[in-house]
Amino acid sequence: MAKAQGKLYLIPSTLGDIAPLEVLPISIKQAIEEIDHYVVENEKSARRFIKKISPRKSQPNLKMQVLNKYTDPQEIPGFLLPCLEGLDVGVLSEAGCPGIADPGADVVRIAHEKNIRVVPLVGPSSILLAMMASGLNGQDFAFNGYLPIDASERKKEIKRLERLSIEKGQSQIFIETPYRNDKLLGELLRSLSINTKLCIATDITLPTEFILTRPIRDWKNNRVELHKRPTIFIIQG
Repeated sequence: MAKAQGKLYLIPSTLGDIAPLEVLPISIKQAIEEIDHYVVENEKSARRFIKKISPRKSQPNLKMQVLNKYTDPQEIPGFLLPCLEGLDVGVLSEAGCPGIADPGADVVRIAHEKNIRVVPLVGPSSILLAMMASGLNGQDFAFNGYLPIDASERKKEIKRLERLSIEKGQSQIFIETPYRNDKLLGELLRSLSINTKLCIATDITLPTEFILTRPIRDWKNNRVELHKRPTIFIIQG
């Protein structure tokens, strides 16, 4: 009789420094207590997260494979070998949900190719939580990742997304490296029409959470400090 394959569990983490079980369901704790093989973006922070969730879990027994922008793509299929041997593997995101603005999508794609069952667990997605709280079009929206770094290209992209939001009535979502948030906000205020709505959602689920949607004309008079604070930006013309 053929041995049953293990499953690939997609395990969300917190969006910042907060007690995990304040925002994560008990199913996360149950999965972590049963899984010893993990695919992670950063081993040190992953071990710290697991210790917070399950203090009694044996750290020496944990087997971790690192998946980030430096990982050789040819190594990724090997991360799923435990599944082929009947053991479950967990994918842990650095913040939020694996596979959403996260390199975990690469190992999930290969799991499907190998007919390994993929199990997504419930947890916080900053993109969806921001969209929920924005009051903008939640029926039709697009996540655009990071905008270009080059100033002229970035301005063109901001104007393009604004036109797209007007033509389609579609909310446009994007993010920035936290230490460049204030610079991006300044560019949005200079480039967008005064009637375009902008939602700024920062520190989602944390005690310092701030979520507000206002037309650009109002934001010009009410600046907010976003430096080094994880932030989601949403616009709709």
